[in-house]
Amino acid sequence: EGNRLVMTCLAEGSWPLEFKWMFNSTDITAFSPEYKYTIPSLQRSDMGIYQCVVRNRMGALLQRRADIQVAYMGDFVEAEQRKTVTQGRAAILNSPGVSCFPRPQVTWYRDGYKIIPSSRVAITLENQLVVLATAAADAGRYYVQAVNERNGENKTSPSIYLNVADSDAPADPVAPVIVIPPRNTTVVAGVSEATLECVANARPVEKLVLVWRRNGVEVASGVGSFGRRLTVINPTSADVGVYVCEASLQDSSVKPAEARAFLSITEPPYFTTEPRRKMMGEVEKNVDIPCQARGQHFTFLQVCVFELSCVCALCRSVRLTRAVFVFMLCAGLAPAFTAPPANITVTDGSAASFTCQVSGAPKPAITWKRDSQILASGSVQISRFTLLESGGLQVKPVMLQDSGIYTCYAANTEGAINASASLTVWSKKRLSEGRSMKCCKIFWENKTALTLDLIIKHSGSTPADDMSLHKTITDWWKLHTRPQAAWTVCYIYLLMFLCSSHVFSCPPCRLMLREEPPSAPPKNIVASGRTNQSIMVQWQPPPEPQLNGVLRGYVLRYRLAGLPGDYQQQNITSPEINYCLITELIIWTQYEIQVAAYTGAGLGVFSQPVIEYTLQGVPTAPPQGVEAVAVNSTTIKFTWNPPPQQFINGINQGYKLMAWPEHSPEETTVVTITPDYHGARHLGYVSGLKKFTWYLTSVLCFTTPGNGPRSTPKLAQTYEDAPGPVGHLSFTEILDTSLRVSWEEPVEKNGIITGYLLSWEAQGKNQSRVARTMPNSTLEYKVTGLTSLTTYTLEVAAMTGAGIGTVTSSAISSGVPPELPGPPSNLVISKISPRSATLKFRAGDDGKTSISKWVVEGQVSENDPEAQVLEVPNLTPFTHYRFRMRQVNIVGSSAVSEASRVIQTLQAPPDVAPGSVTVRTASETSVWLRWVPLPETEYNGNPESVGYRVRLWRADQPGEFRTREVSDRLEREITLEGLEEWTEYLLQIQAFNSIGPGPWSEAVRGRTRESVPSAAPENVTVEAMSSTRILVTWGPVPEPEQNGNILGYKVLYREKGSGVEPQVQAVKGNLTQSVLLRNLRKYVQYEIQVLAFTRIGDGQLSSPPVLERTKDDVPGPPMRLVFPEVRLTEVRVVWQPPVDPNGIIMGYQVAYRLDSGDPNQFTTVEVGPDTNQFTASSLVRESAYIFRISAKTQQGWGSAAQAVVITTEIRERPQPPLRLSVPQDQVQSRQLRLNWLPGGDGSSPVRYFTLQLRQLPDGSWVTHSSAISHNSTSCIVDRLKPYTSYKLRMMATNDIGDSKYSQETDAITTLQDVPDEAPVIQSVKPSTTTSVLVHWQVWHRDAVSFICYLQAPLRSAVDFLLFTAVLYLFFSAELQKYKRYEIVMTAYNVIGESPASAPVEVFVGEAAPSVAPQNIQVNTMSSTQLEVQWEPPPVETQNGIIQGYKIYYWEMDNQNETEKVKILFLPETSMRLKNLTSYTYYMVKLSAFNAAGDGPLSEPRRGRTLQAAPSAPSFISFSEVTSTTLNVSWGFPVSPNGVVEGYRVVYEPTAPIHGVSKVVTVDIQGSWQRWLKVRDLTKGVTYCFRVQAKTISYGPEVEANITAGPVQGSPGSPVETSITKSGPTLTIHWTPGETGSGRVTGYVIEARPSDEGLWDTFVRHLPPSSTSHAISLDRLRQGVSYQFRVLAVNEFGYGEPSAPSAAMSGNCTLWCCCWDDDLLTPAGAAVSTVEESVTLDNGGFTALELNSRPMHVKSSFLRKNGTRSPPRPNPAGLRYSDEDICNNYNGAVSTESTALTERPAEISESEASDSDCEEEQIKHSFVNHYMSDPSYFNSWKRQQKGLKQTLACAYEECASRDGEGYYQTVVTQHSVGGAYTPAGQPATGSRTPVTGFSSFV
Repeated sequence: EGNRLVMTCLAEGSWPLEFKWMFNSTDITAFSPEYKYTIPSLQRSDMGIYQCVVRNRMGALLQRRADIQVAYMGDFVEAEQRKTVTQGRAAILNSPGVSCFPRPQVTWYRDGYKIIPSSRVAITLENQLVVLATAAADAGRYYVQAVNERNGENKTSPSIYLNVADSDAPADPVAPVIVIPPRNTTVVAGVSEATLECVANARPVEKLVLVWRRNGVEVASGVGSFGRRLTVINPTSADVGVYVCEASLQDSSVKPAEARAFLSITEPPYFTTEPRRKMMGEVEKNVDIPCQARGQHFTFLQVCVFELSCVCALCRSVRLTRAVFVFMLCAGLAPAFTAPPANITVTDGSAASFTCQVSGAPKPAITWKRDSQILASGSVQISRFTLLESGGLQVKPVMLQDSGIYTCYAANTEGAINASASLTVWSKKRLSEGRSMKCCKIFWENKTALTLDLIIKHSGSTPADDMSLHKTITDWWKLHTRPQAAWTVCYIYLLMFLCSSHVFSCPPCRLMLREEPPSAPPKNIVASGRTNQSIMVQWQPPPEPQLNGVLRGYVLRYRLAGLPGDYQQQNITSPEINYCLITELIIWTQYEIQVAAYTGAGLGVFSQPVIEYTLQGVPTAPPQGVEAVAVNSTTIKFTWNPPPQQFINGINQGYKLMAWPEHSPEETTVVTITPDYHGARHLGYVSGLKKFTWYLTSVLCFTTPGNGPRSTPKLAQTYEDAPGPVGHLSFTEILDTSLRVSWEEPVEKNGIITGYLLSWEAQGKNQSRVARTMPNSTLEYKVTGLTSLTTYTLEVAAMTGAGIGTVTSSAISSGVPPELPGPPSNLVISKISPRSATLKFRAGDDGKTSISKWVVEGQVSENDPEAQVLEVPNLTPFTHYRFRMRQVNIVGSSAVSEASRVIQTLQAPPDVAPGSVTVRTASETSVWLRWVPLPETEYNGNPESVGYRVRLWRADQPGEFRTREVSDRLEREITLEGLEEWTEYLLQIQAFNSIGPGPWSEAVRGRTRESVPSAAPENVTVEAMSSTRILVTWGPVPEPEQNGNILGYKVLYREKGSGVEPQVQAVKGNLTQSVLLRNLRKYVQYEIQVLAFTRIGDGQLSSPPVLERTKDDVPGPPMRLVFPEVRLTEVRVVWQPPVDPNGIIMGYQVAYRLDSGDPNQFTTVEVGPDTNQFTASSLVRESAYIFRISAKTQQGWGSAAQAVVITTEIRERPQPPLRLSVPQDQVQSRQLRLNWLPGGDGSSPVRYFTLQLRQLPDGSWVTHSSAISHNSTSCIVDRLKPYTSYKLRMMATNDIGDSKYSQETDAITTLQDVPDEAPVIQSVKPSTTTSVLVHWQVWHRDAVSFICYLQAPLRSAVDFLLFTAVLYLFFSAELQKYKRYEIVMTAYNVIGESPASAPVEVFVGEAAPSVAPQNIQVNTMSSTQLEVQWEPPPVETQNGIIQGYKIYYWEMDNQNETEKVKILFLPETSMRLKNLTSYTYYMVKLSAFNAAGDGPLSEPRRGRTLQAAPSAPSFISFSEVTSTTLNVSWGFPVSPNGVVEGYRVVYEPTAPIHGVSKVVTVDIQGSWQRWLKVRDLTKGVTYCFRVQAKTISYGPEVEANITAGPVQGSPGSPVETSITKSGPTLTIHWTPGETGSGRVTGYVIEARPSDEGLWDTFVRHLPPSSTSHAISLDRLRQGVSYQFRVLAVNEFGYGEPSAPSAAMSGNCTLWCCCWDDDLLTPAGAAVSTVEESVTLDNGGFTALELNSRPMHVKSSFLRKNGTRSPPRPNPAGLRYSDEDICNNYNGAVSTESTALTERPAEISESEASDSDCEEEQIKHSFVNHYMSDPSYFNSWKRQQKGLKQTLACAYEECASRDGEGYYQTVVTQHSVGGAYTPAGQPATGSRTPVTGFSSFV
């Protein structure tokens, strides 16, 4: 649609010819000499049937119908749809309708992804989308993309939203149901395939099985994927019937579903009897034209072209139409013979046909008689006698009694006539034995006749039996022609000789006839203008019967059309070339052209003239008589005459008027004027020019190809005009009655300044006005006569000849000299827009004169001096501004005002487009666009919203845009994919932000790379010319699909069904579009395809292959003659059909004779075509016989196969061939010659040899040929591999069987050959501005070196390099800058070069920097910033101007996930990397880039950010929660941001306890400990825990709540707790309580001193089966009573404790601390159930301090396992604070304070540190945490007196001094009393806590 269509009607006949065109049987033109019909722009309404009618004075012809189809694509006609389907059912989505021709290619998409048919998704033949067994995941947006493959248009449909109902329902099985049943299908006989489709649904769909059945039998072949389609290949009547589609579920008893469809075949209509070409009819009477046809569902349609007396009979069926044309002569005429009967002589059994063609009107009735018997008429029909449609009589078969006289009677109303002819019937007989027949003499009588003498002699003694025949043979004897040599034509004559009423035959005689000039001209001559001085002419050879010899070439002649004169000629000396480009013609001129063919005998006839124009050119002469005059100060009038018509060289498209200032030719103004009729004087105007300026003017004429020459420039000056305002008006010498005024010349003079007009008046008094005129040289004037202290207004204006210019005025007070004005004040900003703001202000003092202008922030705004509001224009959008103002009068500028507040202008679209836009070819379907991004100052908005939009369109299809968006504002390149090959595109780019897009850049042109054609040549037709030749013709590849310059075509052909690689015949050049395939096999059907190729490679093959069969010929000899049965008097011979049947075999002839007998005397027997054996009997014993067997086709008998057989019964297998040898000089790279000697034949002649070969070293024996002739002693062995070793062996075969294999030959090595394949160029990149780097891949092992060719376009010379086998090449030749080169590579060895690789283009002149930036340094700036500094690459490696740098950086150990890139567009040498991760090593690489691309990356450099506060701990968790204690643990910070030095734990109740809210803070030194045991909780109270990590400072907190007490599901308390004492042992007993929600996993025993100390873990991990536990009294302190209780543990946690036991006393003299070993177990570690025990402490602190000291006793568990506990933090690593604000609670006032002492200096290191990992000792503090409780307050006062000297951190070790693991514990709940006495004494220098200060660690 939219393209230009030209239809041509070619006809031959007497001149003049007139043509008329019809559209859908309606005339659209009248008769005229124009043979072309042109539609400038095809529309859909132009689709239909076109026919051409051509007439001359002799008659008229109606051309065949041309069906014109217009490819178009409209919009989808449907809106968005919504479809709901129940889960498990099939969803059928119909493809939305779209008006398109041809039917579009449809692709379904879902949510942007292409849908591929699968087991759950089907796409039907009608483009329906079927989703089977729908589920919730199938819901979504579906749409189709339709593509018109003819014009390339594509459209996307509205969306179809699919909703799946009941998606939550269970996925129950669904019985099979057929949702798309097969349809009844009717196809036309001869089509390649018929397809039935069936889609079924079931669930589970994976078990759905589709089966096709016909007549109850499963159809296996032709079933497609998933069984949904059944394809019947080449359907015939045998395939007609009912087909059943059955759907079932595997392993299911559900009844299958089925659907049926009927396949039928329709025969196309055909005429059984066609009307005669010419008929008679009486005028004004009805005429019936019989037209008999057969076929299904056809109708007749008769159309009469009244003007031509031509009737077209159409026979139309459902799918096909046949037509025949009849010419009718309307007259009443008496019968007349047009072809009377002729005498016939035939042999019996054959057919005889008499002709009897009669004209007349009405049509005469025909009757045939022999003697008086009627044989055939319109009402009489006798067997074997048939009245033909032509009026003739056919007798079939002929018998001897049919001889006689036959008469044809013809009669109508106008008269009757008759004519007779004789029929002679001869019987078939062989020459009797002893006779011979030979052609003994052939000589020419004349050009068309020859004389043949035949002598038949008898070998007997009776000379009367001799016969001879002398016969002259003329043209009608010719039966068949075939070419035999390049210089002549041979005709085969099959001669029948008559003698004594018998017929004898002899072998064909080959007669070479004389050559003659062609009797017909070349056909289908087409001429088309190629350029403005050339015409391309193409033609096809004359019909072969009219060649009259071997075609040698063509002669083309041409001359100016319509003018007398001699022809110019061109001789085309090759018969293969059927085109000619006529050059050096006159531009835009009509020529008549003729072509003739010639043979060796001379030049044939010329064709009818073809008329064609050369193309248009540009005018070669300028317009004449050009005149240019100014009409005003800005306009010039042009008048001119057109150039002479003969110099316009085309259709005049108009004129261009040009004017440019005399000294500024670049400022040319152009105006286009449409042409008037040729003889008129033309007129035009150019306006908008500068005033009073000299212009050079010129005019040119232009045509479609371009502009013609300019006329001679002429000067013209625009008129003078009034001048502009004067400049710099100022006042000086201001006195009471005078002042001096001065000014400058106006900038816009607009003419010659003739003077100035100065006037003044007192302000408000017009009558006081005074004016003075001054010459042009005066620029100042002293005004006098003024009144003192009066304000005057002075005005000055310049004058030219055109008048007074613009007035400049100012006010001044006489006697008061002006002063500097005061600054404005009260600046207020309002009405802020993207580019302006309104500034309100209060004007300052005017300085006793008028304010001439305001100055705002350096931007000058000329305004009313009385203004109080100014609009500040030309601001930059999205920019912060502050304003200040100054007033200016004639004296000068005031001081600046106070600055305004800061404002930000609004956002606006970008003002400019990206700069430096360039485009390069990227591939065959993509281009590479680069640009310089907008600087930040041009964003005009939020940088995050800035991006780029690229649009492109084909240069030949403006308006069809494609766009792509780039969201990265720093991006500077994009590759645009999916373009068409070898197509020129225009590209533009614009920037956009959140407000809108900016302007488009100037369009740049780019072309995709040349590629292979994407379509095949059109209209491929074939025609068999002979038995060995086929003529193939084709049309060009559609221009949009050529994808480059077509270099030629390739015709691929092979025998149909052979499966072998097709043969290829190349046709160079894109002008030849036909080729004659020669040396084909006879009567073989070939499939032929054509492709076009460019320099890149081969395009698409035409499809489907065109089928054509060569004509038949006599057959070749039968094959494989063997004699399986040989006896003394008879033999049986068996043969195979000929390898080359060359037609349909009609029979075989077996001839045999004694080898010793007469060589011309054979016994001959003919057998049928299905017979392949014959038994000859009555033979002579022990004799050799020669058998000849030949086959027969319609063209006659072929050559015979001959074999010798011996009538003997003693036969055996033959011996193998001997002495196999291969001469070295007969060995080539791919073939060799093998010689041998035959062995013994075993009394049975050898029939053939078999050759086998084996490839060394480890190949197996392979049969190479089993059809080597029995009489051969050498053969060519081909199809070998170059440079490969082989061994060969042979065996012989006779009638008995095969011989043994011969002895193997020696190893034979074939010679080397050139490499088979070219290297594959992988990449070609510019290395510098004059060199490139080539990488390639090698496929062949025999290539040792390579050649690289470089050629620039438009250069004939080729540079090349030779180099050895490497995989890359640095091509450092001095290539020319800014040129595009093609690089081609070949591999070569000592033999030669391989084929060339596909060419690769590279643009030389732009190269990326070849060296990375130098001296890179990475400096630390802060915890989130690094500064990178570098030096540019060396100048000689920059390859252009460095546009910027790319900085790649990443975290050192996490490159893949953290790598980022920063782009610096300014060529600076430092940059700060921000927002980095703290305390992290970063690796940094740099590369420089220029316009050509990025340079190499530098080596990485390392830098590290500083520390920062860490992130929050990764988690917080709680364990072993009891009523008063818990373990809290936390994770390491996700981002430590440095070295973690410790943690801070803060906890507090979420609600006050007894009105008191306490906050406890614990600081932990070191990073290894991430847990804490808290023991001072209150049951049932919810606590909030917060944990922070610390590096250089504390980071954010992680927070969690926990409630003290057993959790739900934990076990109940054990019951019946008791304790017994037996000797040195205490035994605790209990009974298990409730198990809770899970089984009990163990028990824990807690103990406390009887004086209300804290409960502490005593024994842990007792087995769940335990009900008692024994404790040694040695573990208890002497003199102290203890209570015990038991807790059960399950998977939910610790349960409620049992009731405390009775107090028991210990007798231990030592003390040791009780430590909970469970705290040594890290989070997530397995907990052992081994019993553990700990010893209670007998230290010198209160119970508050008990659990806060280090332990030096290993548990039995640790000793048993030999492990080392985690390191203990010392108490100095903990800091406690109390944030309780209550200092006076319950009447108790805190008057004492103290702090626990540090560790004494004399304590040894071993005492001070229990682990190598302990942190450095620091001071720890105590918090006044429990002063508010009187019992706690007095607890220190009730201690023993000696306690005051106790160490704050007194450590006493037990007998074992092994270090013990430590778990930090916090206790904040005290018991009254409970003082423990330490065994040691205080160290010197220690400080003692003061009574009344509650302390804990």
